[in-house]
Amino acid sequence: MKSALLVVLFVFLFLWYLNFSATRLDRLHHRVETSWANLDGLLQRRAAIALELARSELADPASSLLLTDAAYQAREAPIAMRSQAESGLSSALRHLRVDMEAVAKPAERSLLTELSELTGKIQVAIALHVDSVNSTRVVRQKLIFKIFRLAGRAPLPVTYEFEDDVL
Repeated sequence: MKSALLVVLFVFLFLWYLNFSATRLDRLHHRVETSWANLDGLLQRRAAIALELARSELADPASSLLLTDAAYQAREAPIAMRSQAESGLSSALRHLRVDMEAVAKPAERSLLTELSELTGKIQVAIALHVDSVNSTRVVRQKLIFKIFRLAGRAPLPVTYEFEDDVL
């Protein structure tokens, strides 16, 4: 009787641990999705500011065309091409920003200031996203998560190459 009670207690505790672990992993996956949504929103805003700068009087026609193309590619790129498009926009902004700051009027200067602030926010969002992806990957590598397939059908979270770029 005592041994049967201990076995039932052990099974109950083990099932509780599996449930707890699966819930924890689910929260980590949710954290990855949330951090990506936040990062994506900031990147979309950066592309919008780049388009506003391209349409302003700051950029010469060639620079305006380059910036417009890079911004549209970053906004509309499929996920497989997103890294390349975001890196292209970062490069275009980096090259044109120095020229733009020298001749900016107050209205355009506010756009450049917003872009600077947004770049800082993007860097923080990238750090949070990379941290959440790494945390999720570490947990998913544990043997118990693999044996009992606690991740279900959730894909393994990934980081993107543009997250390594200096914005």
